[in-house]
Amino acid sequence: MLFKYLFWILYRIWFYILVAIPILVLFPLLLISISKESWYPFFFKIARVWAYFILIGMGFRVKINLKQKPEKKASYMFVANHTSMADIMLMLVASKNPFVFVGKKELAKIPLFGFFYKRTCILVDRSSDKSRRAVFLQAQRRLKQGLSICIFPEGGVPEEHLILDEFKDGAFRLAINHQIPIVPYVFLDNIKRFSYTFFSGSPGRMRVIGHEFIETKGLSIADTRSLNDQSISKYHFKNATRRFKIKAALIKSDFCSSLLFLKDSESLSSNQLKIITKTSINTYYIWSKITRGITKAI
Repeated sequence: MLFKYLFWILYRIWFYILVAIPILVLFPLLLISISKESWYPFFFKIARVWAYFILIGMGFRVKINLKQKPEKKASYMFVANHTSMADIMLMLVASKNPFVFVGKKELAKIPLFGFFYKRTCILVDRSSDKSRRAVFLQAQRRLKQGLSICIFPEGGVPEEHLILDEFKDGAFRLAINHQIPIVPYVFLDNIKRFSYTFFSGSPGRMRVIGHEFIETKGLSIADTRSLNDQSISKYHFKNATRRFKIKAALIKSDFCSSLLFLKDSESLSSNQLKIITKTSINTYYIWSKITRGITKAI
């Protein structure tokens, strides 16, 4: 047991060393790449190298399964479940399309990393309405530059006993306002590989599932706020099928999972859009736990 605790301590220290080394080595290039907003795609390429370096150095074997590949030079709203300190790195590796993170301002206080974080990401203070409104303006500017946006819609890291926390509205409002597709990603193993619990983590595989895109064309944001009080576990899709045509399909990958995807998504309201996105992620995540014998839900 003592050996495990010693390993976990050293493993955490090693992670921060891996985070710092590429930043120090590539510091001049990074400074140049952030000197102009128009050079952000160059910074993004460097960031992907940084992410690969960390994941490989930590002993993580990344496996990416995309059901639909993003087109080059197209803008998207990338969303994913958030359970690990490695989520940022894995998202950078999973997507070749340059995107800008929308993240909490507290991360800007991290030495070295925070210097570039606050100059390249859209920072939000979730306790400030003014800050949340400013996010929309900044995101609009970045989307007009041909970039994509990435948000962890849970608004933070959920407690470890929760499979998936309630989604915030921001990502869906942005996607609807700018009529860009939502691309849900599922990180299946990150909480096991490197969670926020200090004494935890180990090398191993990191699986990413990229769902089919959810279109937002023609959708309204009128009922978006009402979604905060809704729980996906209590939502009954049979009520929705009376008004909307939803096709259910069984998708088989290396771990057997199910996915609800849309046939006529342009007919859906923002309410249905958000719930279906969360259900997609939730279904994959729960099913992966079932196959590993962790839970017998569903």
